[in-house]
Amino acid sequence: MNKKLNQTLQEISMITINDNRKTILSPLLSYLKQKLDSRELVNINFICTHNSRRSHLAQVWMKTLANHFKIDYIQTYSGGTEDTAVATQVIKTLKVQGFTIDVLSKDENPVYAIKYDENSHPIIGFSKKYDHSFNPSSNFAAVMTCSQADQGCPFVSDSEQRIAVTYEDPKIADNTAEELQTYLNRSNQIASEFYYIFSQLNL
Repeated sequence: MNKKLNQTLQEISMITINDNRKTILSPLLSYLKQKLDSRELVNINFICTHNSRRSHLAQVWMKTLANHFKIDYIQTYSGGTEDTAVATQVIKTLKVQGFTIDVLSKDENPVYAIKYDENSHPIIGFSKKYDHSFNPSSNFAAVMTCSQADQGCPFVSDSEQRIAVTYEDPKIADNTAEELQTYLNRSNQIASEFYYIFSQLNL
């Protein structure tokens, strides 16, 4: 990983996770532990209504931290109840944190290649429905990242387990002076909580 992303990882590793959030994270931690203890491939589909912000941040950070903790058999995906586009603020935030991002397609729903390491296979980011052919159709966990107030999170019948790990939408700060900092805060929250999960796996 490059110097900036390593610095970001050091910073998020020092963020304290409170007991309430640890309780929320517990089902995801248990799912990962059970799968990894059995040496099974782990597929996680992070789902939010528009697949534009939180679900992409979660997808990128889960895969990045799996690499950081040297766990090769975790694959991450994301989807929504509808397809829109990855928010440009999310791309800007990830770049600020040290990710290398190339634009593969520039249509209304751009496709991005997101890399945490120059030799890594890129994470492909674009907005899609949760049951898109790009995503797994079985043997996966559906992790809902919608906030508690968001009633658009779907029931995913083909998932092994449905897990709620909810986050407030950074969209609330769009077009304000606090926009970038709000997105950074949300990205750091997601990253630090996943860092905590991996630190508890004891593999």
